[in-house]
Order: sequence, then structure tokens, then C-alpha cells
Amino acid sequence: MNISVPNDSLVWYAVNTKPRWEKKVAALLSARNICNYCPLNKTIRQWNDRKKIVFEPLFKSYVFVRVSETDKWKVMDVAGILNYVYWLGKPARIKDEEIEMIRNFLYDNIEVVVEKQSVTPNQKVKIIRGSFINHIGHVHEIYGKRVKVVVESLGLVLTANFPISAIQSWPW
Repeated sequence: MNISVPNDSLVWYAVNTKPRWEKKVAALLSARNICNYCPLNKTIRQWNDRKKIVFEPLFKSYVFVRVSETDKWKVMDVAGILNYVYWLGKPARIKDEEIEMIRNFLYDNIEVVVEKQSVTPNQKVKIIRGSFINHIGHVHEIYGKRVKVVVESLGLVLTANFPISAIQSWPW
């Protein structure tokens, strides 16, 4: 299933996978030449005799696919995919900038924690340094040097250590 359309007509979507199938689904999508992204989190695991960096899926049971509107249902033929993630009754579209932000975030940080968003964010901020530079968003919580940044279209909270000096409160 080779999808050959102009890049500007391709849209990112999130799909649900079977539990622990994220990497398998990404490999199957790649084998079919379907653009996909399975964000992998660098985590340090401790064994008795050594420490090792392992790569685990950042979002459990999620993989992102980039397909055209007309080809989006062909993705459902891939083993391990259960369904699209829906928002307001339609498959949720993910902005290109948010996918790029996740990539940069994972590049800059190790052992990122993902939490489901359980409250409405209330502080508008602008990031002035790091991989989120010039990103305007909402902060879920700030304590010490730890900041929870909301990626709104996913309904998830990415957590990483940011210096307070890297955040500028509204109005700027």
C-alpha cells in the first residue's frame, strides 16, 4: 500500500494499538510504506550488574500515522491497530508542529513521564529556551524546577525538568 501524495495533503492521526504492540505496528506500517511515528522514550534500567538505556514507547498503545484523508481507512488493515483516536466524533488530527515538538522533547530529555490530563490547565506561558522555544501553551503544574507542559490535541501531559528561567508568564 504505497501512498504517493503531496506532503501538504498528508495529515497526522493517532491510532490505538493492542497493548505492547506499538513497535510492531510501527514496523508493519513502515513495511507498507505508510509514514508513521512511534515516539520512544530513553529510559535507564538498572540490573544487578549494569545499567542500560532502553527505548520504550512514550505513549502506551499509541502510534502516529501520516496519511491522506482518502487513504486513512487503509491503515486499519494493519495487524495490531484497533482504531483511530477520536476527538469530537472524528479521528483526531495532530498538528505537524506537535509531532515535531514531541520529537524535539524526546531528543532533549531522558526518562520523560506521560500522564493523562486530569484537570484544566490554568496558566498560559511561553517557553523561551530549549526544544519548545517560542511555544505558547498552558502549564499544568510548576514545582521547583519541574514543569508539566500540555500538548492540547493529544489530551496528554508531557513532564520534564525545565529551569524556571526558561518559562515566561503571560503577558510577555
